[in-house]
Amino acid sequence: MKLTKRLHSCVQLEKDGRTLVIDPGAFSEPDAGLGADVLLVTHEHPDHFEEGRLRAALDANPAAGLWTLDSVARLLAPAYPGRVHTVGHGDAFTAAGFEVAVHGELHAVIHPDMPRVTNVGYLVDGSVFHPGDALTVPGVPVDTLMLPVHAPWNKIAEVIDYVREVAPRRAVDIHDAYLADLARPIYDRALESLGGADHARLTAGASTEL
Repeated sequence: MKLTKRLHSCVQLEKDGRTLVIDPGAFSEPDAGLGADVLLVTHEHPDHFEEGRLRAALDANPAAGLWTLDSVARLLAPAYPGRVHTVGHGDAFTAAGFEVAVHGELHAVIHPDMPRVTNVGYLVDGSVFHPGDALTVPGVPVDTLMLPVHAPWNKIAEVIDYVREVAPRRAVDIHDAYLADLARPIYDRALESLGGADHARLTAGASTEL
């Protein structure tokens, strides 16, 4: 597969002429979902879910489908009958040649006084795991972990321990829009020296072969 990093937590995967896009939210490029055959959304927060981007992608490709949790699916299913699918922890499906397994149930705790929304992560082709906004350990081998490096709900010690627990071959940063370039070397050094896995940081639009 070819992995392309888009802005913030949006990731694009391509193989055999098909494209899968995860979390084309409000912090990603306006065209982040265009060209997708498969769209996956981890949760309802606007930096991961932006309704206009999803509608544009579904309108552009009448064969494209969306897989997501109930709160997002309810908003789009009436306009796209048969193309919007609700998934939850433990589900598995095949879409456009991609094998997807769903892991996780809740968003990470931001503050005890803030309700936790549903959050699901996606393991694609038994290789690439995108956890959304949670440090979900899928309990199966992961080759490439899409790693939320900076968020209102995490700190670097938790991120390091998460990489250690999942034990991927490599970790690639996502959820990085909040992190200033000035501070990136601090995170890079800590993850590279303490995470126990190869660490990669891709700029938006950059790609790597998996």
